[in-house]
Amino acid sequence: PVKMIIRGYPVTSCLNVLYRKRAAAKHLIERYFRQLTEGCGNGACTNEFCASCLGFQPMDNNAAAVRALELYKINAKLCDPHPSKKGISAAFPDNHSAKDTHAALMGDHERKMTDKDDLLPPREDFREVHYLTEDKVYEILSICEGKRDYSPLIRVIGRIFSSADGLVQSFRKDQGQHKPHTKEQRKAHQGKDEDKDEDEKERSTAMDQESEESEASASSRGAAAAESRLGPVEVSVDVEAVRRVYARLLSNETIEAAFLNALVYLTPHVELDLTYLDVYDTNPDYLNIFVIVMENSNLHSPEYLEMAMPLFCKCMSKLPLPALAKLTRLWSQYSIEQIRRMMETFQQLITFTVSPSFREHLVNDDDCVVAAAKCLKLVFYANVLGGDLDTDHNEDEEEEPASESSELTLQELLGEERRNKKGPRIDPLEKELGIRTLDCRQPLIPFEEFVNEPLNDVLEMDKDFTFFKVDSESKFSFQTCPFILNACTKSLGLYYDNRISMYSERRITALYSLVQGQQLNPYLRLKVRRDHIIDDALVRLEMIAMENPADLRKQLFVEFEGEQGVDEGGVSKEFFQLVLEEMFNPDIGMFTYDESTKLFWFNPSSLENEAQFTLIGIVLGLAIYNNCILDVHFPMVVYRKLMGKKGTYLDLADSHPVLYQSLKELLEYEGNVEEDMMITFQISQTDLFGDPITYDLKEHGDKIPVTMENRKEFVSLYAEYILNKSVERQFKAFRRGFQMVTNESPLKCLFRPEEVELLICGSRNLDFYALEETTEYDGGYHKDCRIIKDFWETVHSFSDEDKRLFLQFTTGTDRAPVGGLGKLKMIIAKNGPDTDRLPTSHTCFNALLLPEYDTKEKLKERLLKAITYAKGFGML
Repeated sequence: PVKMIIRGYPVTSCLNVLYRKRAAAKHLIERYFRQLTEGCGNGACTNEFCASCLGFQPMDNNAAAVRALELYKINAKLCDPHPSKKGISAAFPDNHSAKDTHAALMGDHERKMTDKDDLLPPREDFREVHYLTEDKVYEILSICEGKRDYSPLIRVIGRIFSSADGLVQSFRKDQGQHKPHTKEQRKAHQGKDEDKDEDEKERSTAMDQESEESEASASSRGAAAAESRLGPVEVSVDVEAVRRVYARLLSNETIEAAFLNALVYLTPHVELDLTYLDVYDTNPDYLNIFVIVMENSNLHSPEYLEMAMPLFCKCMSKLPLPALAKLTRLWSQYSIEQIRRMMETFQQLITFTVSPSFREHLVNDDDCVVAAAKCLKLVFYANVLGGDLDTDHNEDEEEEPASESSELTLQELLGEERRNKKGPRIDPLEKELGIRTLDCRQPLIPFEEFVNEPLNDVLEMDKDFTFFKVDSESKFSFQTCPFILNACTKSLGLYYDNRISMYSERRITALYSLVQGQQLNPYLRLKVRRDHIIDDALVRLEMIAMENPADLRKQLFVEFEGEQGVDEGGVSKEFFQLVLEEMFNPDIGMFTYDESTKLFWFNPSSLENEAQFTLIGIVLGLAIYNNCILDVHFPMVVYRKLMGKKGTYLDLADSHPVLYQSLKELLEYEGNVEEDMMITFQISQTDLFGDPITYDLKEHGDKIPVTMENRKEFVSLYAEYILNKSVERQFKAFRRGFQMVTNESPLKCLFRPEEVELLICGSRNLDFYALEETTEYDGGYHKDCRIIKDFWETVHSFSDEDKRLFLQFTTGTDRAPVGGLGKLKMIIAKNGPDTDRLPTSHTCFNALLLPEYDTKEKLKERLLKAITYAKGFGML
C-alpha cells in the first residue's frame, strides 16, 4: 500500500471521508428537491418547505432544484417520510444517504410495491452472501418472485455490485455452479411466478431470443478470427453467465435501478484503488469489475450517462497498460453487436457531454469527455483486432544514416531542434497490442462510425495541436485518438503542423544568416521554364534534396520564367498540374493507364531513371505540405504502400481488376485445376515495346503446375510480383521523394490510406449548394442580385462534367477540398457592365470576375464558352 499521510491520516482515509461528505451533501439536496416536488406524504404537514404543506405554492423542477440548494445551505427543516412512504428498499440498508438516492431514482411501480411493506413478513437480507453466482441470483430471484417483494435482491445487488471485492469474486468460472441456463430451464424458472402478467412473459421470451442471437453472433467471423489469431483471452469471470443474469434482471424495472445505484457508489473506491494502490499487479482478477459492468446493456441510458458513466470511464482510463490491452483483446473476441453496443455507449457519453451550445472551458479539460475518448480507444482497437488483419506484408523502412558528428548543431544551440526526428509517435496501447490501424483491411465496424461529429464541432484544433506537440504530458490531445476525428479536423491539425514547420525553417534561415553572414532564402523558390518544366523542376529539387532536404519543408513559391505574377497559391497549382500532366503522359512510359478503371500504375518496363519517380513523390508531398489538391488517379494500394504496407491479392481488385477476377475464379474453381487450366508458376507479360517476357514465381516455375493444393500460393506470389517486385525500383524512388517532405509530419499517425488520398486528390463529391452558401461577393455584387441568382440557377443546371470544368476554371482543380465545397472560399466580383467579353478568374484567390450580363441566356452562353475553352494559368 502507498504510505501517504495527510495531517496524520492515510490519504485513502482522507479521500474516503471527502467522498462520503460529498455524497451526503448530494443526497441531502436530492431529499430537499423531493420534498419540494412531491412532499413528505403527511396531509397535516406544517413545514413551509414541503409540498405536502397546505399553504405551499407548487413550483417546477428547475425552480425546485435552485430552492433545494438554498435550503441545504441554510440547513432547513427536512420532513421525515410519512408511513406511506417509509420502508423504501434501498441498495444500501446501512447508509441513510444511499436510501435517499435509491428513493429518488426508484420508479412509481417500486414505490407502490413498497407501500405494502408493513403487511409482509420479515424479509431475509441474505447478509451471508458475499459474492454472487448465477445460481444464487436465480435462487434469490425465485424467493422474491414468490413473495412479490424484490427488496432482498435489490439489497444484495446493491451490496455486492457496490463492493470491488464482492464484484471481483462474483460470477467466477471456478465456483462450480451447475449452470441451469438452457432456454427450457430458464422458462421453467420464469414459470414459477403463476401470476406473472403476459407482457412480462413476452419481454422475457424476447430477451431469450436476443440472448440466443447474441450467442450465435459471438461465434461469427470476427470473433472466430480474433480467437484463432490471439487464442482465447483468459479471464476468471464467466462472461456468458453475466450476460444471462443481466438479461434476466434488467427486464424487471423494479430491480434495474439497483445497478445504477451500486455503480455510483462503486466507482469512487475503484478510482482510489487504481490511483494509489497497484491493485491490478497484486490481483489481475480486478479486471473482472470492468468486464462485468460493461455487460450491462443499459449503460447508454440517460441516467447512467449523467450519473455513473463519467465516473466509471475515469476509473477505466486509470487501468495500467497491460490491463487495458487484456481488456481490448477480450472485447475483440465479442460479436459485432456487442462491440457496437459498447462503442455507442461511449459515443453517446461524449455527445451527451459536449452537446451544450455554450461551453466555458476547453473540451480537452473536460475529464468526462477525455476519459470516454480513452475508453472508446479500447473498443476501437478491439474492432481492429477482431477484423480482417494483415500484420505481415510490411514495406521495409528506409533508415536515415546516423550523424557521426558529436558537435551541437545550430538548431540545438538555438533551441530549434528538429521536431519528431524519429517520426510520428506510436500509441502505447497500439505497441502493447502489436498492431496498427493500417494492419486492418476490414474492421468489424466501419471506421467512420467511430467519428464523433459533435466533438469535432466544438474542438479547438489550434489548442489541441499545441497540446499534441508541446504539452502532451500534462494535457490531453484528441489527436492521440485520431479515429474520433474526421478528415477535415485532422487536416486542420496537419495544416498547423506544416505552417509551424515553415515558420521554423524561416527562423532557422534568418539565424544562419546572422551567424554565418550568408543571405539564405527563407522560402522554397522554384524558377522554371514552361517548355522545360520537368527538367528544371527535377534539377532544382534534386539539388535541394541532396544539399539540405529540410528546405523542402519551406513554403513553396513558383515562378514561370518570362511571366509576371506573384505566387499566392495559383501559380503553384498550375505548376503541379503541368508537372503531373507531363509525367503521367502515356507516351513517356512512366505509368500505364487502365481505360476501364481510369487509373494509373507504375510501368515495370519504364526506361526513366529513378529521379523522375522521386520527383513525383516530392510533388505529392509538397501538395500535402502546401495544401494543394492534385489531379492524380492512383489505386488505393499506392497509398497503402506509401503508409508502409505491401500490396496483396485483395489490392488487385481496384488496381488490376481483370487479373483479380481471373485469380478469384482460380481460387473458387471446384474442378481439377491442374488438368483443366494447365497453369504453371511461370507468368508472361509484355514489355514497353509489346514483346513478351516471362517470369518464374518460383525456381523452375515453368515445371511446377498449379494444383488445388498450391493455388493459394500461386495467387499470393502472382500478386506479390505484380504489386511489389516488378515495380520495386520505381516505387522505392517514388516513396523516397514523398518521405523527403512528409517524414517529420504526423501524417502517418493521424491518417488512414483513404484519408491520405483525400488530402492529395480532394473529394469528387461536389455539393454546389454548399459552395453557394459560403461564396462571398465583391465589386457591388451581393447574394440577392439578379445576375447572382441567375448565375447560381445556371451553375446548378450544369451537367456533372460542366460543373467540374467550372471548378477547374475558377480554382485550378476539379476536386473539392477535404470537408467539401463548403470549405472552399470562392469570391464572385463584378467585372464591368454588360459586354461580349468572357468571364475570367484568378485561381490564386478562387475569384471569378463576372461581367453584369443583361440576360440569363447570355450569361450561360458566355460562362460555358469560358470554362470549355480555357487552358492554362491566366489564358482564355
